[in-house]
Amino acid sequence: MFLSENGDGLISSKIDAASPPCVFRLGRKHAFLGSALGVALAFGVAGQAWSASFGDRQAVAASLALAEKAIALRSVAGPGNQTPQVAQLFRDALIAGGFATSDIVITPAEGTAYLIARWPGSDPSLKPLVISGHMDVVEAKAEDWTHDPFKAKIEKGFLLGRGATDMKLDDAIAIEALVQLKRAGYKPRRAIVIEFSGDEETTMATGAIIADKLSGAEMVLNVDGANGVIDEKTGKPDYFAWEGGEKTYADYQLVVTNPGGHSSEPRPLNAIDEMAEDLLRIQHYRFRPELNELSRGYFLGAAQWESAPIGAAMRAFAAEPTNEDAIETLSADPSFVGRIGTTCVVTEINGGHALNALPQRVTANVNCRIFPGHPRADILNELRQAAADPGMTITDVTAGSVETPASPMRADVVRAIEHAVHGVYPNVAVFPALGSGASDSMWFRSRGVPSYAVSPLFIRNSDSFMHGLNERTPIASVGPAIDIVATLVTDLSR
Repeated sequence: MFLSENGDGLISSKIDAASPPCVFRLGRKHAFLGSALGVALAFGVAGQAWSASFGDRQAVAASLALAEKAIALRSVAGPGNQTPQVAQLFRDALIAGGFATSDIVITPAEGTAYLIARWPGSDPSLKPLVISGHMDVVEAKAEDWTHDPFKAKIEKGFLLGRGATDMKLDDAIAIEALVQLKRAGYKPRRAIVIEFSGDEETTMATGAIIADKLSGAEMVLNVDGANGVIDEKTGKPDYFAWEGGEKTYADYQLVVTNPGGHSSEPRPLNAIDEMAEDLLRIQHYRFRPELNELSRGYFLGAAQWESAPIGAAMRAFAAEPTNEDAIETLSADPSFVGRIGTTCVVTEINGGHALNALPQRVTANVNCRIFPGHPRADILNELRQAAADPGMTITDVTAGSVETPASPMRADVVRAIEHAVHGVYPNVAVFPALGSGASDSMWFRSRGVPSYAVSPLFIRNSDSFMHGLNERTPIASVGPAIDIVATLVTDLSR
């Protein structure tokens, strides 16, 4: 997919040069791509499909404008955190789009804030549908970027800035999708709640608070995490992998102590040497490779887009997770090792107290991403056994994380995701996946509310720089993304 711009700054998009230039199937109707400014938004009576053209420039422009304003607000944890201002920005956008002021609440919380907005449904007996996102971002240093990360920039068909991918653009798209539905006259039977946490990138405390407040929800659509993948060579959308579960985040502190002494009198036991040996034994330890319904669906669905060795290994592992050749191939690739089971890696080490003294205390942090179904205590015991050092102590120091099972693969959810994606990309493969990172979805799952990661944006893997330098997202993905969210919401709230 690529972007074209005309003299007045409005945008249109198409899949690639070889594709038909104008007609795409959207829901149950045809829409002309890149037509006049006022391309129709239409919604029929309850039970019919949402239909809108992803050439609608007003919706795209509104999403980009809101995202650019949000990126300009430095919503980073610590002094000067502007997350509360992002909440106010989103509140104003929702009110301008038709939400009642009384239905939107911003709550301050320890230097940050969170927002919950409600769109009442016609049937109060139905549990609400929740749209979830977060407003905070990871720190970014202007001196490291090609431009100021907190000044949004549009360049070569991309929106650049901290939050362009994770996840202020997603937030803006979700807001605009609801606004478009309101303006089209949609009347949901099931109440719709849109919420944004304020510290997902750090302590995740507001996500837990929100999940408590919304523990009676029917389900959550989390527009943070998962996304569509664009082919590196052709520029065409390849597949959309939604996530119905994620690995558990955990931190373990390892400690080795020693009486120490003068550096001129080395002892057989040195705390730094001992810790180094422990960490090497942990590095070489392999947790049991395993599958669940979500990860098997991903391996089988995505294998065709990978190179021959990886694709073959994905299929072999999906068929038999004890296949040693497949395990070796996938384990050697950083993109796949985290998908075949629990992983643990040392992330910090600290030891010694003087340049001329033997170390008395050495600590290390081992960060683990645990496959669903394993308690953190079990992984702690595996690490202790792997280190094989009775003199080492290990403690679970995890903060802001909770163990959760995967959400069920509900037929209505699977059907809605496929319908939404195929409404704009008819031939794109859609399949489940298991997330390797942590998100606010874990708080909902821990309270028994199914949550599904469904970021509607499509991006090349080589363009994905979330948490990294020069974060960017293709503008051509914005219009289709609005339609995807709108269709998902209507299918699951009517």
